[in-house]
Amino acid sequence: MLSLQEISDRLEIQDLFARYTYAIDERNWDALDDVFTPDARIDYSETGGETGSVAEIKRWLPVAMERFPRYQHMVATTKLELSGDEANSRTILFNPMVYRKDDGTEQVFFIGLWYRDKLVRTDKGWRIAERYEEMGYAHNAPEMPPVPGLADLSA
Repeated sequence: MLSLQEISDRLEIQDLFARYTYAIDERNWDALDDVFTPDARIDYSETGGETGSVAEIKRWLPVAMERFPRYQHMVATTKLELSGDEANSRTILFNPMVYRKDDGTEQVFFIGLWYRDKLVRTDKGWRIAERYEEMGYAHNAPEMPPVPGLADLSA
């Protein structure tokens, strides 16, 4: 039987993942400060993105996501291993996206992946300390030019 603490932890972590998806889908990059620890490492490289700190990723995301006028991030089916004030998880993400081509036409495609996270309990609640985006599949993905990298944004 789950303890009240484990039930609470699981619900808080589920809420944390929902806050992440809403921050991304609403393009509220500053809301990511309430999702990640200040020293968190985020690695989107396997899916064509960047790796960096929360501040670096917050600077990169508006540029990377500009080509997508609409998208939704749906997280589900989390495998969670709790150990006191730390946890590891692997969570499914289903991500339909709309890509706007240079000629203005739009193409809908789907991505399925997993978030592999290391989580920590902080004085502000559970936060993601490390996130790795593991590619699963893509369906109907359009040809797209590479996303500018962090180094390109510094120039």
